[in-house]
Amino acid sequence: MSPPPATVVSSPGKVLLAGGYLVLDPAYSGVVVSTSSRFYTVIESLPQPEPARGDGPIQIRVRSPQFLDATWLYFVDLAGPDGVRVEHVADNADSASTKNKFVHLALQRTLTLAAELRSVGTLQNTLSYGLDVTIVGDNDFYSQRAQLTANNLPPTLESLSKLPPFNKTGVRLADVHKTGLGSSAALITSLVSGLLLHLNVIPADSFATEGGTASASEGRKLAHNLAQYVHCLAQGKVGSGFDVSAAVFGSQLYTRFDPAVLEPIMSENTTAALHTVISPSNPAWNYRVEPFKLPPQTRLMLADVDAGSDTPSLVGKVLKWRKENSADAKKLWDTIDSLNRGLSKTLLALSALAEKKPTAYRKAVKYISTIQSVQVRWLANPNIADNDNHSDLRVVIEAFIEAHNLTEGIRDNMRSMGERAEVPIEPPEQTALLDACISVAGVIGGGVPGAGGYDAIWLLVCDPINCPTKELPSSRVQRVWSTYKGLDVSPLLASESVAKGVRVEALDAVPGLKEIVREH
Repeated sequence: MSPPPATVVSSPGKVLLAGGYLVLDPAYSGVVVSTSSRFYTVIESLPQPEPARGDGPIQIRVRSPQFLDATWLYFVDLAGPDGVRVEHVADNADSASTKNKFVHLALQRTLTLAAELRSVGTLQNTLSYGLDVTIVGDNDFYSQRAQLTANNLPPTLESLSKLPPFNKTGVRLADVHKTGLGSSAALITSLVSGLLLHLNVIPADSFATEGGTASASEGRKLAHNLAQYVHCLAQGKVGSGFDVSAAVFGSQLYTRFDPAVLEPIMSENTTAALHTVISPSNPAWNYRVEPFKLPPQTRLMLADVDAGSDTPSLVGKVLKWRKENSADAKKLWDTIDSLNRGLSKTLLALSALAEKKPTAYRKAVKYISTIQSVQVRWLANPNIADNDNHSDLRVVIEAFIEAHNLTEGIRDNMRSMGERAEVPIEPPEQTALLDACISVAGVIGGGVPGAGGYDAIWLLVCDPINCPTKELPSSRVQRVWSTYKGLDVSPLLASESVAKGVRVEALDAVPGLKEIVREH
C-alpha cells in the first residue's frame, strides 16, 4: 500500500503595527498584520523499509535544509507507561547533535494530543513506519544582507526578488540573523497544524474557511490553542500570543487570553490530559480575534535595520516602570489604546469607502501619492477643500489624514513611554529615519513594530493603480532607504498576506518548495 500524499501547510509571519507592550494585558488590544512571508511544513509518511523490519521504533526525521547541520531524528514510543514518548536521537550520522526544543515539544505534545483524541492504536496505525518532515521559511524571515553582498547586489526589493526561494543561509540555526517577523510562531503553527491534519486529528477542510474566532472552524481553533501552548512551553513563559494568533488567523485586532488557562500543563513533565485544557470548548480560552485588513491600493513596507534590540529586556523595563507608576502608566496606556483602536477603525473605514465610493477612492490614492504628508498638505488644494463637486474625494482624503494623524499620535505617546521607562522604544536614530520616510509623497504613516528598538520599521504607503514604477511611493521610499546615512536599512519583500492565517498548500504550486524538499 502506497503512503498517503504529502501534507503541506503554511503559516504567515506578523507585524504588530500598534499595541506594543499593551498587548500583554487583556484589557488592551493590538493591531496585527500577517505577512506574505510564510513558513512551510511538508509532512510525508515514510515507506516500509527494505528489508522490512519487525518491531523497530517509529521514526520522525525533521529537516530545515536552509541551515547547516539541521536534521533531527526522533524515535517515538507509544507503548511506555508514561504515554507518548518522543526521544531525540543524536548518535546518528544524519542527525544534528544540537537539540531543537521547539520542534521536539511540537512533536511530543501534538502526538500526545492525537493519542488522547484518536487512541494510541489508531495513532500507531496512522504513523505507520514514521514521518519525514521538512520545514522551510521564506527569505524575509532571515537577513539576506550576506547573500546580497556575495552576489554584488544592492539592498533593494528588486535584488531580493532575484534571490532563489528558500535561500540557503550558510550558517547553523543558532547563528542566523532573524528579521523579527515571528519565525518561531509561524514555524510552530505550520508544524502543529500540519501534524493535526496528517494524523487525521482534525478534518481535512479545517483551514478552508477564514475570518476571526466567530467564523473559524473548530479545527483551526484547536490548532491555535495547541500552537500557543507549544510556543509558550518552548519559550518557558506565557507570552501575549499575538504572533501565534496572526499565524493561525491572519491580520486582526487581537486581545490576549488569560495566561491561567495554560497553568495546569506548563510543566515539561506534565502527565495531565492535554485535551481538557487545549479544547476549543474550554471557556478559559478567552482571547478575541476581530478580522482586520489594510485598505485597498495601499501596501505595507518593512525594513530590517542593522542594529538590534533585546526585546525581553525592553519589555522587562517597561513593565517595571508600569508597576512602579501605575496611575501614570494607566493614563498613558489608555491614551495609546484609544489611538490604536482608532487606527484600526479608520483603516477598516477606508476599506469600506473603497467599496462604496470606488472612483473617489482611486482618485484620492492617486492624488495623495503626489503630495507630501508634512503638515498634512493633502487637503491644501482649494479645488478639493472648498468644492462641493469633490465631496466624496474630500471624505476619502480626510480618512487618510485621520490615519496619518493617528499613527503620529501613537508614535508620540510610545516615545513618551520610552522616555519615562528609560527604554529606547523609538530611539532618536529611528525617529530621524521614520520622519524622513513619512515626509515622502504618498506615505500615510509608519512606526517601529512591536516592542520597538533598533530592529525594524514599518510604513503604510499608497499603491495607486496604473502608476509608473518610478513614480510609485514605494519606489521613492526605497530611494530614501538606499541613500540613508544614519542607519543601515535593508528592505523586506513582505507585504500583507492576502490569505488569512494557516492554509493548506499544493507542493507543486509553491515556487522552489518541491525542489528543496526533494534535496537529500
